Amino acid sequence: MDIWLVYTKGLATMAGLIFAIGAQNAFVLRQGLKRRGVFLTASICFLCDTTLVILGAAGLGALFSNNPLLSLLMAFGGAAFLTYYGFRALHAAKKAKGLDLRISDKVSHTSIALTALAVSLLNPPAYIDTLVLVGGLAGRYEGVKRIACASGAITVSFVWFYSIAYGARWLAPALTKPRVWRIIDLVIGVMMLALAVGLVADGIRFLQN
Repeated sequence: MDIWLVYTKGLATMAGLIFAIGAQNAFVLRQGLKRRGVFLTASICFLCDTTLVILGAAGLGALFSNNPLLSLLMAFGGAAFLTYYGFRALHAAKKAKGLDLRISDKVSHTSIALTALAVSLLNPPAYIDTLVLVGGLAGRYEGVKRIACASGAITVSFVWFYSIAYGARWLAPALTKPRVWRIIDLVIGVMMLALAVGLVADGIRFLQN
């Protein structure tokens, strides 16, 4: 019974973190809507999250949370990444077009894979959520309980990424209007820039202390 409780705790913790829309979720959702490399995108994001959870459970999460220099680098590095991603989304909003369901955009799988890796591994919030918080939680347990907690988190990641990647296509008919895409890109852009400002503020507070 204790094993299932620990599994549920890992599942619930990951669920509370992964549902927030960030750079990674926004990219998966967009690929699903555009029907570009859907399986590839979901798989890379899932495997990256799984790797970070396992590393965190193995003890790496504590190393990050207890190392001020790494925390500072994550803050400013993440701010730079999110700023780039945010302005890119805002630029896309200026030239937004409705989704043409008759056209399948040709984008190389290499480009899709590299972008999926970037939003998964060059995105500090992903490290904070999966490596430090979820991995750190699993790391508090020993043996089978540690595996159960990490497995709960990994289960959520699997269900979430494949669900939004393949479920997004059901929204496609409603996204044929340019105005809808403009709103989506604007929301994503503003959200990414707000996260970047928050990370910079955290970095500044750290330097002042």
